[in-house]
Amino acid sequence: MPIAHIIGLGKSGNAAARLLKREGWEVTLSDRSSSPNLLEQQQQLANEGIKVELGQSLEPVESIELIVVSPGVPWDSPALVRARELGIETIGEMALAWRYLKSPWVGITGTNGKTTTTALIAAIFAEAGLYAPACGNIGYAACELALAEKQPDWVIAEISSYQIESSPCVAPRIGVLTTLTPDHLSRHKTLENYYNIKAHLLKKSELQVINGDDPCLRQQGLDMWPDACWTSVKGEKDLLGDRTFGAYIKDGWVIAQNEKILPAESLRMVGEHNLQNLLMAVAAANLAGIDKSAIARAIDKFPGVSHRLEHICTWEGIDFINDSKATNYDAAQVGLASVSAPAILIAGGDPKEGDDRAWIDTIKAKAAAVLLIGDAAGIFGDRLEQANYNAWEIVETMERAIPRAAELGKQNNAKVVLLSPACASFDQYQNFEQRGDHFRQLCLESLV
Repeated sequence: MPIAHIIGLGKSGNAAARLLKREGWEVTLSDRSSSPNLLEQQQQLANEGIKVELGQSLEPVESIELIVVSPGVPWDSPALVRARELGIETIGEMALAWRYLKSPWVGITGTNGKTTTTALIAAIFAEAGLYAPACGNIGYAACELALAEKQPDWVIAEISSYQIESSPCVAPRIGVLTTLTPDHLSRHKTLENYYNIKAHLLKKSELQVINGDDPCLRQQGLDMWPDACWTSVKGEKDLLGDRTFGAYIKDGWVIAQNEKILPAESLRMVGEHNLQNLLMAVAAANLAGIDKSAIARAIDKFPGVSHRLEHICTWEGIDFINDSKATNYDAAQVGLASVSAPAILIAGGDPKEGDDRAWIDTIKAKAAAVLLIGDAAGIFGDRLEQANYNAWEIVETMERAIPRAAELGKQNNAKVVLLSPACASFDQYQNFEQRGDHFRQLCLESLV
């Protein structure tokens, strides 16, 4: 029986382990954490014949034939480097799923906009009567779909740079590139490396859809992507490439491949960035042959995405909005720019590298006050002070942020309280979803 080792207990690691067990492998799953909440998973997997080692790291040995890594495991970690030196096949969970899923894929990557674009595409395909669940960074783990009795008609996969790096074999029918700004540089080191990883997925794709309004992607332009379907919210005149192949907005209509598809106002989500996401989703669906009436119905029904400018409640005329998905400066700037002023901003968390100048300019223009939480609080306070913005205070935790935001909101006649952290969540939460859920819970318990 061949031996496989899975690194990382969690949704993707557990699914990969179960898939390999089904396919006749002897499977061990390890996780460096030994937290009590993993014990139940350990027991469940043990009952299925899968060995789980908690509080341990991989020690590569030649008897192992396959190593599968979860997305959060650095590809250049010493254990994985050693495993490759020993000739052990080492792949990501997404690559394992690719081997068993024979359906065509839509692969969505980029810095910001991935989740909304992926959710829109999945909603359109579902409205067309197709079994095409979202997977990867949202929805199912890709290996969960491979485990299911019924193969999907299409795989709609949000794929991060980490997942592309460890799964270079994935070759979608349609690849979508949303935006490109500096992110995850602590792992990828340079913007060029980060871009090349993203671009790899598009190069492997049969058809490409690219956001032509993104400055960095536009700069790469036709030299890099001569045959892509480019998109632009600014109209036909700003479209790169073959205008009959692209997607754009004209006279309030979404036009794709020279055909009117739906009114742009059908999308209920605010912000120009969401119109960009809409164009990419419509273009991908149109290239996949989805009927335009199904596209229009899906967009008309689309409720929005959790944790991305998600309206939680209205209290005393103030909208409380969850933008926990904004884990970098660019996403947070877009979120704040999209809401009504004056706003009370809650920001902070596990800080990332990046250029914060546009974000701070937007704070100065739109935020009546900023409440700072998490490890970044002191750093952000210093930066705001340097920018001559003084209406900030450190509250440290979400529990303190909500009542203080409500108080400041009333004092400043604010229209919005916005959680848009500009940070990762790992200082206080397991992920951005848990952070957004906590914000939602506190709002609903204390304000409604």
